[in-house]
This record gives sequence, structure tokens and C-alpha cells, in this order.
Amino acid sequence: MPSINVTLITGAASGLGWAMARHWYAAGHYLVLVDIDADALSKRVTEIGDLDRVMMVTTDITQRDDIAVLIEQVSERFGRLDLLVNNAGITHRSPAYQTDPAVFRKVMAVDWQGAVELTMAALPMLRESKGQIICIGSMAGWMPVPGRAAYCAAKSALTQFFEVLRLELEPEGIHILMVYPSFLDTHIENHALGRDGSIAKHPRSMIGNMRSAEWMAEQIDQGLQRRKRWILPDPLSRFGSLLWRIAPALYLRQVSRRFKGELR
Repeated sequence: MPSINVTLITGAASGLGWAMARHWYAAGHYLVLVDIDADALSKRVTEIGDLDRVMMVTTDITQRDDIAVLIEQVSERFGRLDLLVNNAGITHRSPAYQTDPAVFRKVMAVDWQGAVELTMAALPMLRESKGQIICIGSMAGWMPVPGRAAYCAAKSALTQFFEVLRLELEPEGIHILMVYPSFLDTHIENHALGRDGSIAKHPRSMIGNMRSAEWMAEQIDQGLQRRKRWILPDPLSRFGSLLWRIAPALYLRQVSRRFKGELR
């Protein structure tokens, strides 16, 4: 097989994952599209229509056996991995004190543990290719957002883990890009969990402009090509992060007012 660029994307059936898949497919990448939703994933592969360059694997990244099968299939099919995109994620919208702990466990398992265990399993191939890792974090991992305690905790854990991993892997030539979108026009909020684990019924609160997944995919690719370590694309989110660090009391007043619907 000629030299190729193999990219694995989790949460690839919708939202930002699908936007990145389309973007890198157009750039000539070979794709491993990973999602827990087999039907949605099958439809996406049909849309692309090129099974020579696209591999579909239905995977629950919270299950170790699923991860092992995924890595084995990638190795057998392509023999290499150049880019791992930890994109799969879920969120919740519910006050922490009212939320079933099972919701906390699920959010942490998908948003943190799954990305960590998949990355560890993929490291042998990434070491061989001196590849790259992208993690889709969130500004919620840097500053508190009402009604999203588990999401904030999981994204914070994701950031800390991969910043340490960066220190350990950069000397080996493995590059890590941390991406911190703010509010994207994707389905993640439509599937946000409520306090009992069912889909949240109330509309989400937000600050700033809604960005498209396609716009974000382009920003990510540009950052990757420049070998950036971090992308913080939204000026308002950057300001919010700065405000939380230098004037936390003011930040808390502002975010409480903007997200008061989450506290009911």
C-alpha cells in the first residue's frame, strides 16, 4: 500500500466529528469513522461512498473490549495510524445536587476515560508514525458553568491528563493539539442528559455566537498544520476564561445571570 495518512475520529457520525471527517476526506486522508450509533454511522459512510478510503467501526469507547477490537481492525486494514481525534462526548444540563450519580459516571466515562483508554491503546501505532492526537475539550473545563458539573469535571480531567501526556510524548515526536470550542451548532446539546439520565427538556443557555461545525473543522486543520498546541477560537470564551482567573467573583455573577435557567 502506498504511503497514506490514516485518521481515526470518534463521535464521527454527527456534529463536529462528521465535519472533520468530510474535511479530511476532501484532503485525501484515509478515515476510520468511529461511533456508538451504528445506523447513523452507516448512513454517513454511504454519503461519502468510498469504502476504499473509509472504514466504519461501531464502538463504545467506554468498553475496553470494543477499544481492543477497534485498534486491531485499524492495524489489519491500514497497518498504521497517523492522527487520532478524541471527539466523542456527551453533556448534561442539570443542577449537580439534583442529578443521579449515574449521569456523572456516564459523562466521565465518555468524555474522559474513553479518550484516555483509546489513546493508550493507539500509542504503539502513533509512536511508529510519530503521529498526532487531537482532543476536543471545552472552555467548561477551565471555568465553572452552572448545570454542567460533570461535564466541566470531565473536560478539566481531559485537559490535565493530555497536558501531562504532551510533556511525556513530545520528545518522541508525537504532537498533541487541545481544542477548546465554545458553542457549536451540533447535536450534542440536543442529546444532553437531564437529572435522571433521560434527555434534558429545557433549552440550553449560552454566551456569544453560535459557530458551525464546518468552521471549527477548518480551524482545527489549520492549527494542526501549524503544529499548534492549543486552539481557543472564540474571543468571548477567551475573555471569560481570563475573567474567571483575574476576577472570579465578577465571573460568577455574570455566569449565574446568563445561566440562571440551568439552576431551576
